[in-house]
Amino acid sequence: MAPAEGAAASSLQIELVWSPAKGDVRQVEFMVPAGATIEQALRACPEFAEQLPQLAQLRIGIWGRVQGLDVVLRARDRIEVYRPLTVDPKEARRQRYKARGERIVSRHRPLAGKTSR
Repeated sequence: MAPAEGAAASSLQIELVWSPAKGDVRQVEFMVPAGATIEQALRACPEFAEQLPQLAQLRIGIWGRVQGLDVVLRARDRIEVYRPLTVDPKEARRQRYKARGERIVSRHRPLAGKTSR
C-alpha cells in the first residue's frame, strides 16, 4: 500500500449542510480523521465556526435522522444541522391559504362565495 492510500484510508470525506438564515443554505465537503465524532467534525469545519457557540442547542442529524454529537462518523456521511421552526407549520399553511388559496378556489368555482336569490 502506498503512503497516499494509507492517508486516504485513515480519513473520511464528510458533507455538512446547514441554513444559518431563511433562504440561505450552505454545503461544505471536507475530510476528517477516521473515528471522528459529529462534534469533532463540526469543530474542524472553519465555515461552520460562527455556529459553534450555539452547538449545544442545535439539532444535528445524519441523512435525515437526528443523532447525538458523540456519534462516530462513517465515510460519505451527510451531517445536517436543523434550525428551530420560526412558525408553526399549521399556522404557515393558514397564512398561505389566506394569501392565495381563496383566489385559487374562486377560479375553480366561479360562484363560490356568492349568494343567489
